[in-house]
Amino acid sequence: MNQVGFINFLIWAIYQLVDLYILVIVVWCLLSWFPNARGTKLGDVINRLVEPYMRWFDFIPPIGGISFAPVVAIFVLYLVQYGLKALTMMI
Repeated sequence: MNQVGFINFLIWAIYQLVDLYILVIVVWCLLSWFPNARGTKLGDVINRLVEPYMRWFDFIPPIGGISFAPVVAIFVLYLVQYGLKALTMMI
């Protein structure tokens, strides 16, 4: 595999991981709808994956009791994906 092919593969893999992380954030949000769902083993694993990233967005105040921090966090990840696409086009 040549160097450009490897870089393209690496960018593709990062893009896929960001997609997977977005899905984990959505599941984390859905777990908040069910009582004690975040207290399960699955909820604990998802909390450990998502909480460190979501702490970056704690400055966003809830509006009407609804937090829009996950929406902003997912938007930032989409911007990362857009940057990865642009990087692939430049290579």
